[in-house]
Amino acid sequence: MARKTFISYKYSEAWQTRDKIISALGVDARYYQGETSSSPNLTDRKTETIKHHLKSMIFDSSVTIVVISPNMKQSNWIDWEIEYSLKEVTRGDKTSRANGIVGVIQKDYYFGGYGWLLNSITNSDGCSSRNIDNSKLYDIIIKNRTNLKRPVYVCPTCQSVSSLDGSYMSLVTEDEFISNPNMYIENAFEKSKRINDFEITKTIKTQKNWWSAW
Repeated sequence: MARKTFISYKYSEAWQTRDKIISALGVDARYYQGETSSSPNLTDRKTETIKHHLKSMIFDSSVTIVVISPNMKQSNWIDWEIEYSLKEVTRGDKTSRANGIVGVIQKDYYFGGYGWLLNSITNSDGCSSRNIDNSKLYDIIIKNRTNLKRPVYVCPTCQSVSSLDGSYMSLVTEDEFISNPNMYIENAFEKSKRINDFEITKTIKTQKNWWSAW
């Protein structure tokens, strides 16, 4: 079943990835609630005007796709969009529950691959695992990963969890997501239905000066 989706991304470096994701959705793109290449430019609008516009789009979605790009932390919107996606919001007689969230790691278009964020390590027990450079991620992403209250280890020896089911916010590569977007969207949606199984961080602790950093 198709889900209503919203894409959170840093426009200046990830708009092409946004377009690739929308294209990969195929006929299900009609359920996409976020911005497109034909959306009006809001960068010169007041912060509250932009927030109101974004809130309306997120409220009407059930899965938020976050493009993980090299300089995403320079955006003043992405972590706020994640926070809002995790809220339960009431408008009139309708209450939206927390969105499922999936992170799509952008490919390095100059050198290829995902080495700017990912590398493989071999643990002392001989198991190989994926290592993520958390310095490139917002705290609200980090804290909503490997956060299953009762983790099920795919390897009991090194206590590694499933990359998809062990975190509320899974991170998948652009190539993986584009090859089967519905699988990852559905995985995120299904986890949102059992959100109480996870230790969820919903709030951004640091306050920002709101200025345009798209």
